[in-house]
Amino acid sequence: MNRRRLAIMRLLNSRKKYTARELAQRFEVSIRTIQRDLTALQELGMPVYTEVGAHGGYQVLQNGILPPLQLRLQEAYGIYLMMEWLEKIQDMPYGGIREALSEYYANDLPLEVQDRIDRTKEHIMFISSVKARPAPYTTVVLNAAIDRRKLQFTYAGKSDMKVHDAFPLGLYYEHGFWYMPAQKDDGRTLLYRVDRMDAAKMLEESNETLPTLKEWLHRVEQPQGHAAVVVFTNIGERLAENDPIFADLHEGIWRGRIPESELAYTARRLLSYGPEVKVLEPDVLKEHVRLLLMQSLKQYEE
Repeated sequence: MNRRRLAIMRLLNSRKKYTARELAQRFEVSIRTIQRDLTALQELGMPVYTEVGAHGGYQVLQNGILPPLQLRLQEAYGIYLMMEWLEKIQDMPYGGIREALSEYYANDLPLEVQDRIDRTKEHIMFISSVKARPAPYTTVVLNAAIDRRKLQFTYAGKSDMKVHDAFPLGLYYEHGFWYMPAQKDDGRTLLYRVDRMDAAKMLEESNETLPTLKEWLHRVEQPQGHAAVVVFTNIGERLAENDPIFADLHEGIWRGRIPESELAYTARRLLSYGPEVKVLEPDVLKEHVRLLLMQSLKQYEE
């Protein structure tokens, strides 16, 4: 975001109303340039709106923009390090605003602090071993959950793409993937991976009785999925050190729960370890691995 757009945002944040002509005169640019700036700010999520008519003009929604943070020196460094880390989480909801937020506050800091932050970035890196798949619908999912609105989305299942309707409870990020628990009309709550969505839109139907994500995660009932026990050899344990799925591996044994929809994917991950891993349970996961092994061997029998 350039300095003129930042200045426009600060000006509008004063709660006053400005016409495009007034802004153009103030910044000594054309009206067309100002209109492009305002459109760019709106696309970044800034709550800029316009009123038509003789007394119309551009302004921001009431309480739409918070005043700049008053940060201590160490807090200023910390917030920018957090932003650097958040950049590694792909498709963070409302993620389009991160760069604008960083520049918006950075330009309000003293020059020596800005310089220190720039030099800090040259001496620290956050390297992720997880290569996440794109999940562009996190923002619409989260908005639907907050507003308790039904979501319609196209989802890649085991064999084909299908259109689903459900009420999202929220989003959580685990092992490089965004997950959406969502309640169906029959009361069941199913778990979906957001990266498998091909389209998503909010519908008008709402449900105020839905639990929040935190309530759903902490409810007292048997967790979803198949209970699994997987044994790794010493070599397998070393190979799995950076595998986010088996992060809880302890003394060569991994215990966890695998959702029904993730069985095939987990089996393929396990197959990559070859003889260095053995599934003890559940039987359904054993069968997935066994079938994959048979398919692999069949390629070499012809």
